[in-house]
Amino acid sequence: MRLGVCYYPEHWPESMWEDDARRMKALGIEQVRIAEFAWSRIEPTPGEYDWAWLDRAIDVLGAAGLQVVMCTPTATPPKWLIDRHPDILPIGADGRARAFGSRRHYDFSSPSYFAASQKICTAIAERYGKHPAVVYWQTDNEFGCHHTVVSYSPAAVARFREWLKARYKTIDELNRAWGTVFWSMEYRGFDEIDAPVATVTEAHPSHRLDYRRFASDEVVRYNRMQVEIIRAHSPGRPVAHNFMQLFTEFDHYKVAADLDVAAWDSYPLGALEEQWFAPDVKARWPRSGHPDFASFNHDVYRGMSKLPFWVMEQQPGPVNWALWNPAPLPGMVRLWSWEAFAHGAGCVSYFRWRQAPFAQEQMHAGLNTPDNRLDVGGSEAAQVASEIHTVLAADAHANAAIRSKVALVYDYEAKWLFEIHPQGADFHYPRFAFEYYSALRALGLDVDVVPVDASLDGYALVVVPPLPVVSTDLAARLASSGAQVVLGPRTGSKTQDLQIPANLPPGALADVLPLRVWRVESMRPNVTEPVRLAGTQDANTQDGVARHWRDFVESNDTDPLEVLARFADGHPAYVRSGAFHYLASVFDDTLTVRLFEKIAQQAGIETMPLGESVRISRRGALTYVFNYGDTAHTITHVADDAFVIGSAAVEPQGVAVYRAK
Repeated sequence: MRLGVCYYPEHWPESMWEDDARRMKALGIEQVRIAEFAWSRIEPTPGEYDWAWLDRAIDVLGAAGLQVVMCTPTATPPKWLIDRHPDILPIGADGRARAFGSRRHYDFSSPSYFAASQKICTAIAERYGKHPAVVYWQTDNEFGCHHTVVSYSPAAVARFREWLKARYKTIDELNRAWGTVFWSMEYRGFDEIDAPVATVTEAHPSHRLDYRRFASDEVVRYNRMQVEIIRAHSPGRPVAHNFMQLFTEFDHYKVAADLDVAAWDSYPLGALEEQWFAPDVKARWPRSGHPDFASFNHDVYRGMSKLPFWVMEQQPGPVNWALWNPAPLPGMVRLWSWEAFAHGAGCVSYFRWRQAPFAQEQMHAGLNTPDNRLDVGGSEAAQVASEIHTVLAADAHANAAIRSKVALVYDYEAKWLFEIHPQGADFHYPRFAFEYYSALRALGLDVDVVPVDASLDGYALVVVPPLPVVSTDLAARLASSGAQVVLGPRTGSKTQDLQIPANLPPGALADVLPLRVWRVESMRPNVTEPVRLAGTQDANTQDGVARHWRDFVESNDTDPLEVLARFADGHPAYVRSGAFHYLASVFDDTLTVRLFEKIAQQAGIETMPLGESVRISRRGALTYVFNYGDTAHTITHVADDAFVIGSAAVEPQGVAVYRAK
């Protein structure tokens, strides 16, 4: 458990650096991230490097006892490079180049940029690869931010054709897989295939899905190039990348496979404003963030990180980029920090040391105000630093991993497929995955978020949000896991080629779940369908409502299903076969929690209903309690001397940590 901060020596007079480093160390900071946007200062003119200022900055930080996270500066190619190679700029769906003047203005498929990136990464890795103060590395910065994963440039199309050749081998196989006989879209060769953009109406869905897969693989290729250069020149030093919150435009599992540390940038207030949450939810949590949002991301990135994951950028105050930007409630920066550690973070790094008074992010807070005085977030970071020593003194293994009894399967391709083939405008995969996760957390459960190819052995409950493509291997692993398995609607509804399975949904799951989805419908946001649980005596009573979607399901001919809930029209809403539970719709939050609680009990898992405001997490021998609410929360059945931080009375925005029995 340690704290870090993002620092930009190039933004400040050199006369401030030494005092900044001294104050960082005194505050409790241990690691400092630098240089991710410094290319124009490192290489001000082509081929001429100015290392002197960066050498001095690293020496100052190292002399203060701070560990440096050195970044490759490729997120911001300089103007001279763009002028030399305008093909570096990505091409949007409108056919126009996305111009210089901001950041992330590059195309992952550009051969010019790939070569330029190799050169600058090699130069910086050779220069600092063995510097004693450079202990960690970060590749680039926030891959894909500002909708920059997909480009429709000539270079991208050329690489896409090669990608298709490698995938399908022959054009006949591609035509079969895509079903291009529809609307006379058959191709005679791979060179006839363009990007799926600017068509008269909807482009072919299989074409679009493959283009998304290709674009994701280009991110993987680009990151791997940087990692290989760093490892060659800086052996033994962990390599990280800072992913973004709930970002799904490329397969993070594949990128993380080449990294040591999966890090992410945590901005709970901006996320609440920018994500799908309803106006009443945004009004409920404007200065704290949704109680499950940060933890969902923690568990996503924990599940793909070889070393303990990091929060590379933790929100320390108001941000600048949402439609509205409230200030965190007092205590929230501390709460967010401890919540990250409670989910297994190895480092919480704040963005940034000092608020800059210029350029695009001048309204984005730091630990210090622009006039160099400690802000509220800085004071709370200092408190966390002090408390870390208290916690580690109480339990040297306070951050030790525990094996959760619950797994939630999370898949990036599922999001792309539902985005391409939504059938209902608001069928939003990340939202539904989050709602399932939130229901589990409201029951006091720790959750492992895992990919579709993860081992499921040892879990008592496996929850699968709507997962359109289910392989026979995954179906077999679910069946042999011994767990109770919950499946969301539309699971097994498509093949890998984005076709309806020959045996109808749930496709490969039909051998272990004897049902047939023979019809589906989507529902407008203002339309719900009543749901009544089996055993409800009053026929006029509803136990909840279905939203967004309905699967019409029936038993197959040989094995009847147990119907545990029905829609108002009598069609099954929730069915069970052995350990498999199939939800034929997305239910309201209360009903989802109620169903998950019953299924968890069937799995032998003890639940602890917490309501909307309080959350708990367990690491090592310690239990962490977080109060997002407006009133104090009382912890019962815990002795006073068991508390390491706080007490049984957890104030609003408060944290308590105690030794478990």
